Amino acid sequence: MMQDNFQSVVEARENIRERLPVLNGTRTVAIREALDQVLAEDILSPIDVPSHVNSAMDGYAIRSADLSTQATVTLQLIATAYAGKPLGLSVPPNTCVKIMTGAVVPPDCDTVVVQESTTSQDINGVTTITFNANVVKPGENVRLKGEDLAMGQAALKKGKILRPADLGLMASLGVAEVKIRRNLRVAFFSTGDELRSLGQTLDEGCIYDSNRYTLYGMLKRLRFVDVIDMGVVKDSPESLEAAMLEAADQADVILTSGGVSVGEADFTKQVMAKVGQVEFWKIAMRPGRPMAFGTVEKPRGQGSAVLFGLPGNPVAVMVTFYAFVRDALHFMVGAESKPLPTIKAKLEQEARKKPGRTEYQRVRLYLQDSEWIASLTGAQGSGILRSMSESDGLMVMHHDQGTVAVGGFVDVLPFEGLL
Repeated sequence: MMQDNFQSVVEARENIRERLPVLNGTRTVAIREALDQVLAEDILSPIDVPSHVNSAMDGYAIRSADLSTQATVTLQLIATAYAGKPLGLSVPPNTCVKIMTGAVVPPDCDTVVVQESTTSQDINGVTTITFNANVVKPGENVRLKGEDLAMGQAALKKGKILRPADLGLMASLGVAEVKIRRNLRVAFFSTGDELRSLGQTLDEGCIYDSNRYTLYGMLKRLRFVDVIDMGVVKDSPESLEAAMLEAADQADVILTSGGVSVGEADFTKQVMAKVGQVEFWKIAMRPGRPMAFGTVEKPRGQGSAVLFGLPGNPVAVMVTFYAFVRDALHFMVGAESKPLPTIKAKLEQEARKKPGRTEYQRVRLYLQDSEWIASLTGAQGSGILRSMSESDGLMVMHHDQGTVAVGGFVDVLPFEGLL
């Protein structure tokens, strides 16, 4: 732990993880409805995949015993095997079968010579193929029964977030329905007398609330989340308490933005302490230093909801969401834990930083000579939401890292596929 009760980003993540529950509850859906949902149990293959020995290429099925030590091999063609139509005949020595990709390999054969490696000749109605003996090895271009998956083997593990390829895999096994985790219910609201929702008159000194829309967008990218937008809550103890209790009643997780900075009205902490158990943390990061984390008791005695009190500045909201909240939501719904992918990029200009905190700076990315180049978007103030819209990712300058010179390499969290 750092001095002055500051936590590093890594410490804060660990502290959050230790306090999070994993929710129960599943539902069974057709596989087309399971995209981006969290698998609740292992999918065991009910069949061997492939279910028969088959050809991996268009070519000729042969007996490896017919591969002579001579420079060339000549075999008589006796039949053609098509996918889905097993031949059901014997293949004598020194003969072969023309075979299509996916077709069942005759039992006497164990090797496939690709068509491009052969020449054919037809004399008096007898067709032969000739090929160089070294173009194929015994067993080549043949897919064995159960080679990909054996019957009873786990095809997909519980906790996996199902992607398009997983839907295809389940369909290939004849699996029509799948058990997934129930959706995580997340309620969120912004706090502040100065905030106005879209469509309202923008009075002097007021601003439109943007945080609810960025939070909505980030949450909607998680298909296993049901989103509950509770609007803007005024700066009063009564309004805040009512909103928290309503959110706890409806949701598993509550996200608030604003009201967690040092110097905020005392009632914010008092209300949070009244309705639950909430800690206020200072985290060694920029942007996003202040954050509240804890639980709010459900008003009807059904346990508690997890609370994340995020900063009010728009960029800080997005950074803290991706630094802490996103992983926490994955954990709570039982999803496999995978860190967000980063890429290495070369800095186009110096990035100044002192060791002792993690900094997230907005950058544009472009390719130059097969290398990613990162260029700062300019002013990095946590209220400049436009800079997030114009950037391609966040440069992550780690806790112990110092200033990085021009041409130095940094980790970048790209927004493509994330934001």
